[in-house]
Amino acid sequence: MSFAFTEDQQLLADSADRFLADKYGFDARKAILRGDAGWSRDMWRAFAELGWLALAVPEDHGGLGGSTVDLAVLMERFGRHLVVEPFLATVVLGAETVARGGSDAQKAAILPAVAEGGTLLALGVGEPRARFDLHRVATTATRDGGGWRLSGHKAVVLHADAADRLILSARTAGAEDDRDGITLFLVDPKADGVTLRPYPTVDGLRGAEVLLDGVALSDADVLGGVDAGLPVIEAVVDRALVLLSAEAVGAMAETVRLTADYLRTREQFGRPLSSFQVLQHRMVEMLQAKEFAHALCYRAAGAMDSTDGIERARAAAGIKAESGRAGRLIGQEAIQLHGGMGMTDEMAVGHYFKRMTMIDVQFGNAAHHLRRFATLS
Repeated sequence: MSFAFTEDQQLLADSADRFLADKYGFDARKAILRGDAGWSRDMWRAFAELGWLALAVPEDHGGLGGSTVDLAVLMERFGRHLVVEPFLATVVLGAETVARGGSDAQKAAILPAVAEGGTLLALGVGEPRARFDLHRVATTATRDGGGWRLSGHKAVVLHADAADRLILSARTAGAEDDRDGITLFLVDPKADGVTLRPYPTVDGLRGAEVLLDGVALSDADVLGGVDAGLPVIEAVVDRALVLLSAEAVGAMAETVRLTADYLRTREQFGRPLSSFQVLQHRMVEMLQAKEFAHALCYRAAGAMDSTDGIERARAAAGIKAESGRAGRLIGQEAIQLHGGMGMTDEMAVGHYFKRMTMIDVQFGNAAHHLRRFATLS
């Protein structure tokens, strides 16, 4: 399975590689993580100047109107360098939700500001009892005069503590596990009744529990139609599955490279570890897993913009299942081949393994999406 970049995509890949290699080395990343925010506002401004934040924004709202493949090219580079800035939360999830479901007024107010780096978004669609089911929503929005009252608990909302606007799903009709009756709302994180409980995640990102206690909203805060939120959520998340997989592919590539370098330099019995045939076989298995995930990822990225419905869902489920399987295999092998050193904070390979592990469980792990792929028809 082969895939060739266009000239523009190759230029994007090369420029991102150069910038991140120069500005986002492993030591620089660790310094960023030690900051109070856990990510760099200066780096975010640089991303905006490079046009990366505008890549997914439609052209008529100040963006570049890039394709899913364009975004995958960039996300793969982010995976190679373990970028911790809220690109996934703001651009991949937040801006795409507004672009798909927002009114003309909402798009005009939010999307240009995202492209310029001035507005950060966070999408909250998961809940403590929902597991990976996007339609299982216990958070409620009830009519209150001419507006709404929002109450509930959204779990593991990425970069909610930094967001200027939250996009949250709530049930406006039906039972907790009904597919109908889900509505998206724009919520000010500083509004009365909103409580954030932020925390660092194991891979260096930031998440938060969002607690809602009778938050007052108006009809202008409804994103899209009332009771019509689930199709928007599913389309956004399917695309995000592909782009998360692209990030995982980048992390896999760097993990394979680091492990090969380690085996070439580490000696045992007076010989480099890379000279032992059994270890060569294990490295080949890691490389094969990475290459297959890479090819399947870009095939799925191409399908995101050319298909819809079940075909789109199958492409997303297939690559998410494969990237989870491959990431686990590559990460575990890398840690074993590095020995105990692999899990120390000083060794980059352990950080890659943590990120691949977290990517696997975001919006459904490999087992979940393998079952989903098998049942979609």
